[in-house]
Amino acid sequence: MAKLRWGVLGTGTIAGTFTRGVAASQTGELVAVGSRTQESADRFAKEFGIARAHGSYERLLADGEVQAVYVATPHPLHLEWTVRAMKAGKHVLCEKPLAMNRGEVATMIEMAHAYGVLLMEAFMYRCHPQTEKVVELVKSGVLGRINVIEATFSFDNPFDPNSRLWNKALGGGGILDVGCYPVSFARLIAGAVEGKPFANPVTVDGTACIHPQSGVDVTADATLRFANDLVARVACGIGRAQDSSARIRGSKCWLHLPEPWLPAREGGTVSLFIHHTSAAAPEEIRIAAPPLYALEADAFATALAAGRREVPQMTTADTLGNMAALDQWREAVGLVYDADRM
Repeated sequence: MAKLRWGVLGTGTIAGTFTRGVAASQTGELVAVGSRTQESADRFAKEFGIARAHGSYERLLADGEVQAVYVATPHPLHLEWTVRAMKAGKHVLCEKPLAMNRGEVATMIEMAHAYGVLLMEAFMYRCHPQTEKVVELVKSGVLGRINVIEATFSFDNPFDPNSRLWNKALGGGGILDVGCYPVSFARLIAGAVEGKPFANPVTVDGTACIHPQSGVDVTADATLRFANDLVARVACGIGRAQDSSARIRGSKCWLHLPEPWLPAREGGTVSLFIHHTSAAAPEEIRIAAPPLYALEADAFATALAAGRREVPQMTTADTLGNMAALDQWREAVGLVYDADRM
């Protein structure tokens, strides 16, 4: 099939990461970049060998060669620029979280349907064969009855009031930036237990450490309870290093994912481990795959080429449920953003 022609909207770190992924993909090519300034667009285009550099987001969306747009702005701008891209007839892969809250996500999904374009939240780990293998193991019953899911995504980033991560006006904080991953994983596994693509929690209880100056959550923990009596304990943080891994505990044995979120990021082999009660050492399962962000670009392009209205690895219904759970988590810890007041 003809390669999907991508434009990247934004020139931050994640934009560069995705651009390298497209370059390594089987299905796409980066043809244009858009930034708020021509200087930034030119620098990015030169670094990554992109043919056209646009000094505004509007000019990128007016580029007739661009078929799909990767939205890489800070969280609060996702709604505006995703909707504007869709109105321009572009398919959209938008960075996670798709929006600031469930209401904004619902609007974006409605607009995608209205304009007949493909919309996906960029959860790249969902496109890796490791995630597919985990779902397969859960469904097979090899772990027994699943009782508990434990998942954490946390890192230590020194406080910087000028950093997006610490800026509440830019959607900073742990829950939205990385807490969305363990919540997504827990919902995926809870759904697999029932033979479904995902399941939504019945209740979400949480705690958080709120930074006294910035007002964002430095670290946060939550307990998700599902209708099938499964419990998920999730945690996240932007100011504290923790074990960013995942565990699925069943009645027969338990599964450990040392690298659930960025498995073999640049391509290669990743391992997961089944811990059997009677075994002296865990059973290792090794999985080889291309670069992570290339897989994400290929998943999007493959769904589009097949005429799908959804990308099966991360459907909009799944995104809507994930955002609802994040809203509940934030409500439990009293974390409110400007977008919630609109």
